[in-house]
Amino acid sequence: MPKVHRYEGEKLTVLYDVKRCIHAAECVHGLPGVFDAQSRPWVTPDAAGAGEVAEVIERCPSGALHYERRDGGAPEMPDEKNTIAVTASGPLYLRGMIDVAGLDRQVLFRDTRMALCRCGASKNKPFCDQSHKQEGFADPGLWQGEPDMVKPSQDPVLTILCRPNGPLILEGEFEMIDANGQPAYPRQRALCRCGGSYTKPFCDGSHGRVGFDSSNPVE
Repeated sequence: MPKVHRYEGEKLTVLYDVKRCIHAAECVHGLPGVFDAQSRPWVTPDAAGAGEVAEVIERCPSGALHYERRDGGAPEMPDEKNTIAVTASGPLYLRGMIDVAGLDRQVLFRDTRMALCRCGASKNKPFCDQSHKQEGFADPGLWQGEPDMVKPSQDPVLTILCRPNGPLILEGEFEMIDANGQPAYPRQRALCRCGGSYTKPFCDGSHGRVGFDSSNPVE
């Protein structure tokens, strides 16, 4: 199970999963008086209004930060539309109602925000741990081809099936956004996570060629 740190405030509690943090810095830039990496503790929830803190936490793309309202305020609601944003030379950013599951369809993780590895080197698969920087992973995060028409789904959840030593399989309704911010609904629903595909962000079977190992579990 993930080790989640709790920072208790009078009106709001901040939850922090250090293993999922990729230092996007939305928190420290958004509310430096609340989130200060040079201080201990580094989070002081009462240094701003609960609503302000909640709004900044919801910008965290990895889902490392969450909150619990203690003042009767509304909890975080998932985005109305599930989205997958492909970043240039970086991870996949997902927002919405997202399940991560194995091929047995047992849900391993459920969240409204997450960052998934696509370089193949993360030690916290399927999540990003910034290994793409050390590995020199390079990909513009763009694709060619005509978009597909996606039929409305009865299930609002986007399920990410993690194929052992293979790609991520997408099931459910979603919109995909490339690194230029252009939306599309691609026909291909298998996403590369080994880093070796010649058709990134989509899988082309290169996981077998490069000997991709996805054996480390969600913890």
